[in-house]
Amino acid sequence: MPRRTDTTNEPQSKIRIQYYRSFIAAPKTHKTIVRSLGLRKLNQIVERPDTDSMRGTVAKVPHLLRIVE
Repeated sequence: MPRRTDTTNEPQSKIRIQYYRSFIAAPKTHKTIVRSLGLRKLNQIVERPDTDSMRGTVAKVPHLLRIVE
């Protein structure tokens, strides 16, 4: 059976996520979430696809991350 391909040619929207507060005193799970997004340094901004799962991940640590418009 052939693989299903994406038929839409629309560019996927992106969100910009900023790591603005240190996770030194945060639980280990919060540190794991921040690192899994590719954030290494304070005030670093990364672009990720704007999906429900990505927004949910950011929503778990709102005291460490913010979405930059």
